[in-house]
Amino acid sequence: MTELTRESTLRELKTDNGVLRYHEAGDPDAPPLVMLHGSGPGVSAWRNYRGNLPLFSQHFRCLALEFPGFGVSDDTDLHPMAAAFPAVGTFLDELGLDRVNMIGNSMGGIVATRFAIAQPERIDKLVTIGGMGRNIFSPAPGEGLNLLTDFVEDPTRERLVAWLKSMVYDESLVTEELIEERLAVAKDPATLAAAKRMYGRGVLQHMAKLAEKSPEPPYWAMLHKITAKTLITWGRDDRVSPVDMMLLPMRTIPHVEVHVLPNCGHWTMIEQKAAWESTVLAFLTRED
Repeated sequence: MTELTRESTLRELKTDNGVLRYHEAGDPDAPPLVMLHGSGPGVSAWRNYRGNLPLFSQHFRCLALEFPGFGVSDDTDLHPMAAAFPAVGTFLDELGLDRVNMIGNSMGGIVATRFAIAQPERIDKLVTIGGMGRNIFSPAPGEGLNLLTDFVEDPTRERLVAWLKSMVYDESLVTEELIEERLAVAKDPATLAAAKRMYGRGVLQHMAKLAEKSPEPPYWAMLHKITAKTLITWGRDDRVSPVDMMLLPMRTIPHVEVHVLPNCGHWTMIEQKAAWESTVLAFLTRED
């Protein structure tokens, strides 16, 4: 099997709102699997899913989309979180994909969930990795988000390390190579500016107040509209999105399964790679 590299899988898609970049791997005629990344300093679809592409590309046409505002796809005038949702629809339309399987990590899981609510006919099976739902017993925002805000306000190496360690159960995964890779991207002026728009001090509270005034119900109040078979995966020891957030979607999504992995933080697909991959692959390939 040919090695999958960032350069060999990177593709560009020109749209009316700029260039969307993505990574493609697998048979072009295989069922499409769209993979949506999370947020945070130096995040990208490639960094989220590069370790999972070799397995899933044996069964699917994997399409890992880079959201606008994270330093890979062209930025837009919208807040990066606001730009992510319409980018998914544009991406599918431009590639001529009517119906897909979808995996979303953290913020990407929320985007995937919102898309499954808005356009249920386009999602075959949905997989989320943490993030989706709302805090029931734990305070919000979680510890990891507070550490992320600390870094955005004062982008030092020490604060980045503190945030990275909050993402995992096994802190040995936070290697020097990972730190330097994330730091180089995170301190890029454009990327840092986008991060401040998302996680600057007071931003999350301001967004929460805006949501309270919105005439539209929050997405977590519309989970019953999801028709896709859904698998929720979570790290039991997640300090960014505590596992109690899963309780609401577990009870309200009609066709839902839940898999909680022990000794695992927020990066479930990385920290418990083998267990997560086997669970997700079995779900996606199972004939219902």
